[in-house]
Amino acid sequence: MLNIIWIFFFLAAFFTALIKLVVLGDQQVFADIMTAMFSLAKSAFEIALGLTGVLALWLGIMRVGERSGFILLLTQSLTPLFSRLMPEVPKNHPALGAMVMNIAANALGLDNAATPLGIKAMKELQTLNPTPETASNAQILFLVINTSSVTLFPVTVFTYRAQLGAVNPTDVFIPILIATYISTLAGLLAVAAMQRINLLDKVVMIYLGGLTLAVGGILGYFASLTQQQMLAQSALISNVILYSLVVTFIVGAILKGINAYEAFIEGAKEGFQTAVTIVPYLVAMLVAIGVFRASGALELLNDLARYLAAFFRVDDRFIDALPTAFIKPFSGSGARAMMIDTMQTLGADSFAGRLSCIIQGSTETTFYVLAIYFGAVGIKNIRHAVGCGIIADFAGVVAAIFIAYWFFG
Repeated sequence: MLNIIWIFFFLAAFFTALIKLVVLGDQQVFADIMTAMFSLAKSAFEIALGLTGVLALWLGIMRVGERSGFILLLTQSLTPLFSRLMPEVPKNHPALGAMVMNIAANALGLDNAATPLGIKAMKELQTLNPTPETASNAQILFLVINTSSVTLFPVTVFTYRAQLGAVNPTDVFIPILIATYISTLAGLLAVAAMQRINLLDKVVMIYLGGLTLAVGGILGYFASLTQQQMLAQSALISNVILYSLVVTFIVGAILKGINAYEAFIEGAKEGFQTAVTIVPYLVAMLVAIGVFRASGALELLNDLARYLAAFFRVDDRFIDALPTAFIKPFSGSGARAMMIDTMQTLGADSFAGRLSCIIQGSTETTFYVLAIYFGAVGIKNIRHAVGCGIIADFAGVVAAIFIAYWFFG
């Protein structure tokens, strides 16, 4: 599947550029494509290089947590749920701890911490994979949970809105929470359908019901705060929780008589090796995305959406925010740039400006996450991972559009 997607980007870019050259006389288009190829190949290496330090840091911290026993303690509460969603993963397996930490980091909006923890989880799941080049059910479910963007504190979105003059930068907070919950639920349902997971199991229903109540409680608390209080407390809670976990791991190592420094170094070495492994996968995917964008194919998708909206006589205000939705599955920084451009052009408090923020906060860079996580363990056959991930993204975008009309229309 990844091979088909990769080839599609290049062929679609070529034929789009050829039409622009022959029919429209655009003699610059192929130069733009070649520029994109070289610049994104360089960017892919720089991204992997930038990840090296973060990977080394967090995989080192994770190793301290494993040795001190706190990762095991943390995952025991979720073992009943994971044992039903991922029956092939044994209880108390290291993969469970890494998955829990990754999901927690994503929920707090801590992308830099979530990525290395996710790679750690994928590598642990790979040790249970009987066919190393083919994604297992557990790996696919974990990837889709990541691509559904379980984000409770989208502080970055609030910050950009404040910088661009939004009267109330946090007014998209509740819409983002609702949209990301729908996105996650859609991804889980898609995987459950493909893997025949019983979501009506009592234990699963208890966890899902508890999550729903927890999200409702968070909504109630933060909805009562002013915009400054919300921004401050979101950032404070995120940082306090993360650093408290680091200190807890270290204290646990001290109490158990474990050399925390040596454990950290051991994990950090693994982080460096992982970063090197990622480079070719990143180059392949980012270059393909770059030529697809530079050829104008992405712009054609946007024009097609506007035509369809006019044909069905529906309000087309949402189309100005669609570039963020189109780019987000491929590039987080590209989608962020589109969100900023939309707010700069149309206003931070415009309908499209708010919608682009909701989309940014409730969807994930599916193909980037896929390339990073599966590339780190050498998986080539990704089975239904892309399909389920795109379903989660699509549900998030559709939910974001309806919620934006509901709140701001």
